[in-house]
Amino acid sequence: MKDLPAENISFTDFKMIGFYGLGEWRPFLFIPFFLMFLLAITANSILIYLITTQKSLHSPMYVLIGLMAVVDLILPIFFVPKMLLNFLFNWSGISLTGCLIQMFCIHFVATFQSTLLLWMALDRYFAICKPLNYHKYMEIPNFLKFVVIPLIRNVFLVVTIVSLAGKLSFCLTNVIDHCFCEHMALVQLACGDISINNIVGLLSAFLIATADFILINVSYILIFTSVFKSGKTNMKALNTCITHIIVMSFTLTFALIAFLSYRIRNNFSPSSRVFVSTMYLLFPSCFNPIIYGVRTKEIRESFLKFIKN
Repeated sequence: MKDLPAENISFTDFKMIGFYGLGEWRPFLFIPFFLMFLLAITANSILIYLITTQKSLHSPMYVLIGLMAVVDLILPIFFVPKMLLNFLFNWSGISLTGCLIQMFCIHFVATFQSTLLLWMALDRYFAICKPLNYHKYMEIPNFLKFVVIPLIRNVFLVVTIVSLAGKLSFCLTNVIDHCFCEHMALVQLACGDISINNIVGLLSAFLIATADFILINVSYILIFTSVFKSGKTNMKALNTCITHIIVMSFTLTFALIAFLSYRIRNNFSPSSRVFVSTMYLLFPSCFNPIIYGVRTKEIRESFLKFIKN
């Protein structure tokens, strides 16, 4: 029986070996990542509980912060438990179907996170620049106009990315040098032409993250211009805006570094690339609720009451 040529073989099962270069120290990564996962689950659960139970936190701004907490709660669940089992027991296997499902879930929720930051910026714009019509703009039928189009965009682009990745043949190796199914980490294992995958990936980054980032910045420029022109120092409004900017800066900085690390020549070691990609997803989930809790007076006061009771 003749051996099949390599190009006719396509792997359907993969092994994820992120941080493999650490050797015998790799299992010890379980400790910091487990603690970060525990922090993300606990902090976001408390924030969601406070916003849902305290009537004073039922305004649109806090509902959006609550949605961000839900996203930050869900996102680590898609990849951290399997990553921890990989560190501890070396359970590294995943099927192609499982990999594509994980890829879709991670990328869709991550793009939703970016779009949610845009909605928060719009909420602050209406509250500060259009205060008389704020409740009109934030009514569900009106606000849905700003919600539906970005969501359709996100779903379409993420489905396209995942579908194109699923059509590739993986005949080079079945070893993914990552801790989860990141798009380019899988695609670069293909033995065929992946130029269309690169193009769609770049296009998605421009149409989602970059477009949201530009619109967010335009919103905040208009907000700060309006505040300074009015001659009134609305510290509460500015404080809320600064909080959103801090969250946005952390999220988009890690996202940009993670994205470019696979697409431009750099001196990143494989472990450094995996670390940045992991932090891009996990770091915001850990620290967003803390940032909102510390910097937002109403949430901070509700949390202190929660502790005392």
